[in-house]
Amino acid sequence: MKKQTKLTNFQWQVLKVTLKIPFGQTRSYQWVAAQTGRPKAVRAIGQALKNNPFPVLIPCHRVVKSDGSLGGYLGKFTGRKKMLLELEKNILKGNA
Repeated sequence: MKKQTKLTNFQWQVLKVTLKIPFGQTRSYQWVAAQTGRPKAVRAIGQALKNNPFPVLIPCHRVVKSDGSLGGYLGKFTGRKKMLLELEKNILKGNA
């Protein structure tokens, strides 16, 4: 039996904004919060991304902290987030 994906309207909104981040680029949690119209919801953005049911399709790894540090990836996999961002940059440079 398939697990049902139950996300709130806010969580879907966060994921839709995240889809707009260009390949090989990053945006901050603060930027995502502002794009959702809730500039103070930075922590809620992180929680919504942690629950991303489609990490292959919705690039939550492109969302980083305001200071440029990585933050988490799906709640814990910072090494994977770093690897994905480096892979995207190498693809853009033609080094993949």
